[in-house]
Amino acid sequence: MRLQLCTWPEVEAYLKRSTGIIQPIGSTEQHGPTGFIGTDSICPELIAERMGDDLDALVAPTINVGMAQHHLGFPGSASLRPSTLIAVVGDIVKSFARHGFDRFFFINGHGGNIPSLQAAFSEIYAERSFAADGGNRSPVRCEVRNWWQIKSVAAIANEVFGDAEGFHATPSEVALTYYGYPDDAARVKKNKLTPKRAPEGPIYDAEDYRRRFPDGRIGSDPSLASEEIGERLLEAAVEELSRDYRAFLEAD
Repeated sequence: MRLQLCTWPEVEAYLKRSTGIIQPIGSTEQHGPTGFIGTDSICPELIAERMGDDLDALVAPTINVGMAQHHLGFPGSASLRPSTLIAVVGDIVKSFARHGFDRFFFINGHGGNIPSLQAAFSEIYAERSFAADGGNRSPVRCEVRNWWQIKSVAAIANEVFGDAEGFHATPSEVALTYYGYPDDAARVKKNKLTPKRAPEGPIYDAEDYRRRFPDGRIGSDPSLASEEIGERLLEAAVEELSRDYRAFLEAD
């Protein structure tokens, strides 16, 4: 169940049976000529919404803009500074915690968010530790799963794509978005990729990224992506992350 489609009395009723919430987080950044700019947000959102349906769990609105400064050389990309993202995550968690939520399960779709998420969690815990009434506050717990790194998804990507998975605009993430949005996929997948598999290498700032990787991809061949593989990835991610979410709610 999606929070933005609920009424406040429905959320109040939900809190009587569960204090957990699933929080998708991603990014708004280029994914090469054949990948959606919203790829990193679409992937965790698709997974989270399926989990919410299967588990009767509440799913928060996706945090769609992340820490992606290195993509700003490509039109359509947007970024938050690390300090801004830390503040955004903290304020969202504290907003929901005020009403009784205390287990926040983040499903992340963008590697650039990882340091800021960990820092945000540390700030949330520190605020309680330093509070004068620290022991009297309800403990909040935050967990994050990077969907592309979980065992079941990584196994499929390795089996199907091998080294062509690459590091950015990967066929696995592109496949998942194609499954979720097949009509738009039919449009963008017609674009040409030259070379078929992108080169690899380091990235620094936005201008350096655009110079080294002019079409936006790093080491990947997303022409291998298909809706069928995307469905397989979705089912695997939902199954594994649903187990993780249940364990998270049950943990002390």
